Amino acid sequence: MAKRSPANTDVNQVRQQNAASQMGNSETEFASETDVQAVRQANQQSAAKAQQNNQQSNQSNQF
Repeated sequence: MAKRSPANTDVNQVRQQNAASQMGNSETEFASETDVQAVRQANQQSAAKAQQNNQQSNQSNQF
């Protein structure tokens, strides 16, 4: 049975991932590979949609 941390993560798996990360064998995406402009645009669109949904919800609650 795998040793678990208080956050219920597999301690050995985390150690392996950390070791792979230090050797450059990690499968995670790093910030340099992230298109910041695309993320900002997606966040703006999401915020606008959420605001629109909130306004529609408030209008329907008035009746």
